[in-house]
Amino acid sequence: NGLTRLETRFLGEPESLEKAKGVTDKDLDASTAMDNGLVTLIPDELDWEDEIRILDEERASYSPDALTGMEANLRFPGPETLETKIFGRLTAWQNWIFQRPNAVSEKGALKKYGTGSQPEYDNKRV
Repeated sequence: NGLTRLETRFLGEPESLEKAKGVTDKDLDASTAMDNGLVTLIPDELDWEDEIRILDEERASYSPDALTGMEANLRFPGPETLETKIFGRLTAWQNWIFQRPNAVSEKGALKKYGTGSQPEYDNKRV
């Protein structure tokens, strides 16, 4: 689509895009990166181990199929149209993900949702 990574990240936010462009090709500390919208989280130095553990646990709690779809959606920037809603995201990714065994099997995410029990994922599938 001809968009750069920064243009994709700041789609529809020209002021934020220009601000981020102003710090490209520079070494940045975490606070500067956060101030310019280039990161979404700065883990706390005091409890770094806990912060990273929680991030890992949160990511591991997602179905591998869901992660695949979420990451793929990052590759679909641009204006949302009726066509992209129907033929791009919904059909290609969401229907595929919600029909996968990691979602709909007896021990899948959709069956376990709200039960307090952890789903069991087949990580070899992805």
